[in-house]
This record gives sequence, structure tokens and C-alpha cells, in this order.
Amino acid sequence: MKVAVLFSGGKDSSLALHHALQKGHEVKCLINIVSENPASYMFHTPNIKWAEKQAQAIGLPLVIGKTKGEKELELEDLEKAIEKAKKKFNIKGIVTGAVASVYQSSRIQKICDKLRLKCINPLWQKNQFDVLNEIVDKKFEVLIIGVYGLGMENFLGRKIDAGFIEDIKKAWQKYGVNVAGEGGEFESFVLNAPFFKKRILIEKSHIVEDKEGGRTLVIDKLKII
Repeated sequence: MKVAVLFSGGKDSSLALHHALQKGHEVKCLINIVSENPASYMFHTPNIKWAEKQAQAIGLPLVIGKTKGEKELELEDLEKAIEKAKKKFNIKGIVTGAVASVYQSSRIQKICDKLRLKCINPLWQKNQFDVLNEIVDKKFEVLIIGVYGLGMENFLGRKIDAGFIEDIKKAWQKYGVNVAGEGGEFESFVLNAPFFKKRILIEKSHIVEDKEGGRTLVIDKLKII
């Protein structure tokens, strides 16, 4: 099936893309939404401007939509971006990286129904430790670029590997954090994956701390190698 992948540049959408390719779907493009609201209910925001570079490293065209990030209204902007991809690439389905968020998955499903597209959620309800282990097993290179939950303070700038999984398991046991970051505990950025044609190297970054104690690794400069 000709599909587009909703792509944030993080681990879940990237793993969903990998699954789509493994299943034999013809991925025609990626769809990315840039939100002005960092607290968007629907969309990943940290370092979202670099998704275009990630798409270049992957070797797929990127359809970019923009939104002010207002709750529910931002769905209209997502619908416009999906409709644009449908017209341009004749896609028949949308692939999402939804794991456990009913809020996100139900709203994307509604848009797909309206546009007569199949909604494909390869990670839906998957055990979240299994998601992390798959990322490690398949040699994804994933950087933690935001930490916003109790017990996550020392995870910023780390890569998802066996040690990360062991440590986040402890944070889950002690603080109840969602190990896949589904509760907004952390955000990630994919530097390389099996389907990347080239990998990404971060050359310059800095850390920003918000009023609630959340910390974000802001990428200032990167290159494709």
C-alpha cells in the first residue's frame, strides 16, 4: 500500500516507519507538523525544525504542516497536511507511531476515516519495554533531547541502549514514569536507523531549563554524514 508516515523525528514515529517498510508498504513521504505551542496536545515540538534534515538523511520527501497548536483546532491543520500528501502522492494509508495515547490515535483515526485512508498503528498497545528493546536490537541511534518527569533528571543527552533501559526501569519502579515517555516524561531524536541512507551528527547544542524543572537539549547545528 502507498502510505505516508506521521513523522516527528522521535523514536516512535521512526520505529513505525521501520515497521511499515518491513511490511512491504511503499512509503511515499513523511508528514511533519510544526507547532507554535510547545505544549501541544498532539505534536512533538523539541527540535522539530530538524525533521527536514532527518528526512533528507532517510531519503524521503517531507510534507510540512504548520499549526498554532491550539487544542482540537490543531487537528484541522493535521488534516490539511494529510490531505495535501494524499493529493500529491496518491497515498492510501497513514502510519502513526501511537503506542498508548488514545487521545492521539482516536483523532488521527477520525481524520483518516474522513479522508478515506487506512490508519496503520504498528506499535499500538505494544509492551513499552519491548518498544525500547526493539530500538536497541535494531541498532537505532536515539538521543534523549528532553526530560520532563520525576526521576528523569539524569537522562538528558543519553542514548537509548541497554543501560538506559535498565535505568529507566528503576525510575519506573520508583516513580511510575512511563518507560516509553508516553506521559511526556521525555522526548527523543533519531540520529540513525536501519533505513537511513546517511546518519546525523550533532555539532552544537545547548540546554534550556523551564520553570517546572524540565530540561531540553536544543540542537543548534548538525550535519548529515
